[in-house]
Amino acid sequence: MSESVNAATHHPEREWYELAVEVDAEAVEPVTELFARYGFNEGVAIDEPYVQDGDGDNLEVDLTKQFTVRTYVADSDFQAGLIEEIRQALWHYGQMRSVGDLRVTTLKEEDWANAWKEHFQVHRIGERVVIRPPWQAHEPVGDEVVVELDPGMAFGTGLHPSTKMSVLGVEQVVKPGDCVFDVGTGSGILAIAALKLGAVSADCVDVETVAVRATRENAERNRVSDSLAVELGSAGPDEPFQGEYDVVLANIIARILIELAESLVRATRPGGHQVLAGIIESREAEVVEVFQGYGAIVVTRRQMDDWVSLVLTRDA
Repeated sequence: MSESVNAATHHPEREWYELAVEVDAEAVEPVTELFARYGFNEGVAIDEPYVQDGDGDNLEVDLTKQFTVRTYVADSDFQAGLIEEIRQALWHYGQMRSVGDLRVTTLKEEDWANAWKEHFQVHRIGERVVIRPPWQAHEPVGDEVVVELDPGMAFGTGLHPSTKMSVLGVEQVVKPGDCVFDVGTGSGILAIAALKLGAVSADCVDVETVAVRATRENAERNRVSDSLAVELGSAGPDEPFQGEYDVVLANIIARILIELAESLVRATRPGGHQVLAGIIESREAEVVEVFQGYGAIVVTRRQMDDWVSLVLTRDA
């Protein structure tokens, strides 16, 4: 997961590296996980091959054809040996599955932002939550909640397992009238989903200025600006938002979750919930131990591939 600070500012002439590889259906998940480790804010795009009738009906994914997996790395995050490291990992995957050669191209920042739009489509990421980019149409069916999202430079599109599991956690615990605190908000996807599921307010923070901008824009796009506040910062003393919340969201990484554990638990009212994600399985026990030490108890565990998401409640 990228933790770049330099990539937070907007410079149209900055260069980005696009990494792309063609794989078969069975290789999509491991390659997506690999790319998420290096891509900016875990962003990964998957081009799915489709088959449909001649009249355009019965559109479905063709699992017999190659998928294209892409991610983007900011020049400020690009390090010597990164490409060779990824190629070595792809070579190992290729011993068991069909994995093509890694393609590396460079894009200016404006071109990168536009290229991302080509790969972001309407998709369901929870039981009810559906993500729709502004350039796609979708009418809600049944009790679907549609979040219109332009990730811009912040990513956070719902494609990554951590975001999907976070949305499931949001659907599980958010009740009408709840107040929500979203730490590391990214594109604002979780906070906006929470508001559309019935929360009355959402305070959001992120250490990336580009994420703050994207969240404000997406809040306006979804007509929830009056209920959502976002500031540059984190959780803890002297940070923008204080007090207690019914639900605290943090889709970050294990190391940061551990550092912020006390502040995240303190920000949760007694009996309230935390939804944590971005946890690699190998560090799950460490995260659980630290949060339990501050009085938070795990009530639900979810796992996709090597990623874990936890729903905890603060001891009342």
